[in-house]
Amino acid sequence: MLIFIKLILAHLIGDFILQPIKWVIHKQSHKIASKYLYIHVILHFALYMFFLWDLSSWKIALIITIGHYFIDLLKLYTDLLFKNKSIPFFIDQALHIVIIYGCVFYDNLYEHTLTLFRNLDWSLITAIVFVTYPASIIMGVILEGMSNQIETDHKSLPNAGKYIGIIERLFVLIFIVIGRWEVIGLLIAAKSVFRFNDLKERNNRKLTEYILIGTLVSFGLAILAGLLYIS
Repeated sequence: MLIFIKLILAHLIGDFILQPIKWVIHKQSHKIASKYLYIHVILHFALYMFFLWDLSSWKIALIITIGHYFIDLLKLYTDLLFKNKSIPFFIDQALHIVIIYGCVFYDNLYEHTLTLFRNLDWSLITAIVFVTYPASIIMGVILEGMSNQIETDHKSLPNAGKYIGIIERLFVLIFIVIGRWEVIGLLIAAKSVFRFNDLKERNNRKLTEYILIGTLVSFGLAILAGLLYIS
């Protein structure tokens, strides 16, 4: 596990800290012909070897590096297939982690994966999943009749409200799990401050009530999930 953590650290440094935007843009433009793609890959190999600090482990570092090259190449040529650029990014990072995981635990990959799978906290995973998209859908059903009565010319980012709700519910769930209920109050207060000026300028009572109900429902679903988990 220590080797796995070291290799993940090397990956994070190579992919995020030591990769300038200039390299990323050049790779996107020139793809397989980009010199920065190969500099990036060689840098990763050097980082893997540095953190492993064992010359006899060069095969693992080389396999991970080759895998990194082909995964990056795949991302460069499939980026245009996705309208949402976050999808190929997360797929890319997930594949890198899978390659590292497979190389580190290749001797007993099945047994280690099975043990890891069995030790997962499935109740917590279920609570996390619930407070994301399922809770958003439930809120949509509850607030559907009210949303039709709200008139506003306010423009906002697409799906911004949904993502804000998901993030706030995840925070609430985390605070309940670690037993920090007081932080939830601070979270509600912070959200109220951000909303205050917006609502004050519009002087729309229906919108204010709608947002208040939505906030209470959102926090209520997260608190319910948290209570069910810790009970």
